[in-house]
Amino acid sequence: MPLMVDRITPTEDMPAQVDVVVIGGGIVGVCAALYAAKRGRTVALVEKGLVGAEQSSRNWGWVRQQNRDVSEIPMATHSLRMWEELQTETNEDLGFRRTGLVYVTRSQADVATWENWAKLAKPFDIDTRMLTAEQAREHSPGSVLPWVGGVYSPTDGRAEPRLACPALARLAMRMGVSVLENCAARGLDLTGGRVSGVVTERGLIRTGSVIAANGAWASMFLHHHGVSLPQATIRATTFRTTAVPGVTEGGLSTPEFTLRRRLDGGFTVGLSGRGRYEVAPRGMRYAREFWPLFKSRWDKMLLRAGTSFFNGPEAWSRWTDDQVSPFEKLRILDTAPEASWVDKALEEIVTAYPSLKGIKAAESWGGAIDWTPDGLPVIAPIAALPGLVLAAGFSGHGFGTGPASGHLAADLALGDAPIVDPYPFRHERLIDGSVAKAPGMI
Repeated sequence: MPLMVDRITPTEDMPAQVDVVVIGGGIVGVCAALYAAKRGRTVALVEKGLVGAEQSSRNWGWVRQQNRDVSEIPMATHSLRMWEELQTETNEDLGFRRTGLVYVTRSQADVATWENWAKLAKPFDIDTRMLTAEQAREHSPGSVLPWVGGVYSPTDGRAEPRLACPALARLAMRMGVSVLENCAARGLDLTGGRVSGVVTERGLIRTGSVIAANGAWASMFLHHHGVSLPQATIRATTFRTTAVPGVTEGGLSTPEFTLRRRLDGGFTVGLSGRGRYEVAPRGMRYAREFWPLFKSRWDKMLLRAGTSFFNGPEAWSRWTDDQVSPFEKLRILDTAPEASWVDKALEEIVTAYPSLKGIKAAESWGGAIDWTPDGLPVIAPIAALPGLVLAAGFSGHGFGTGPASGHLAADLALGDAPIVDPYPFRHERLIDGSVAKAPGMI
């Protein structure tokens, strides 16, 4: 496995008792721990592997409001401001830049969709601008493809996934958070049906408040306690290129690929809409809930058999809290990239930008995106387990919205006024049949 993420020096000693335990060292969990500590609470963060080593370091690095599901716009707006603040607070370069994001297309249907989104987003006062064919060409200099239009947000931005989460973890540690790596949470300790602690592989941490920000592993963790969470793991392929000039200093989305300028002068390339789904027991259990999502993306999805049937977040595992858990058996969910997709994307980039002939993939990697049926996260108390707040199911949006998402999780765990309306992110919507809409913009 390539080392995908900057390293931290974790806390050595595990506290016996804290006000809040956060499970999961991705960007949402780290931000939840940080904002709980900012309110004077004692906090321990437990991570089964390395901080930021799963999807938080493997994503595209987009920080955007544009083309979000409308329910996510307030969280995205808060996060943009918070990214700027955190870059100052950490005194480290998170790679955050407001360099703008551009979408271009050859489809009038895409243009119509973006126009409709702009109408829905108007009450939020987002600077989003529809582009004519000529303007789309101007915002994608060097492209020879016949764009019919586009949409542009000059205030959206980018950050560096491999740097951001560890830097934020170091800030949290300076605020007093105990950050424990290679320390899996096996389960919750319950007293009278209420959370009274977290059982880790190193022992018990007593607490009355837990935030589970464990990404693709959340459904398995909740099922261990008899709680259902429809969740699917989509395996994505991403790569970075050698350094190249031009095209964009921010982010560019086309129907075939996305580009995001990196600090090293290359691009991080995403494969628009493509994903691999491996048949596994937990996925089969929730197949009905996810059918609309899979149907809408069928032409870009690969359905495969794989190791997920026996290992990983979608395997059917049972354990007791005094046994080695599945979280210890697979410390870091590291999926293989689809090499043919990388080659195809490079061809499509050169077709669109002939001046980039000779561009190469310097490194490719796989990621695991934790989807919900409607493409929105769950950031909510779990009624069946008083004292537990879940923050998972970010469906590929967790990096950009991570600061506000973590803040909201901390708000709910501490009983404070929420930074945004939490209603769209309630857990109950996924289990009581109230989800009636298709996934929103992504």
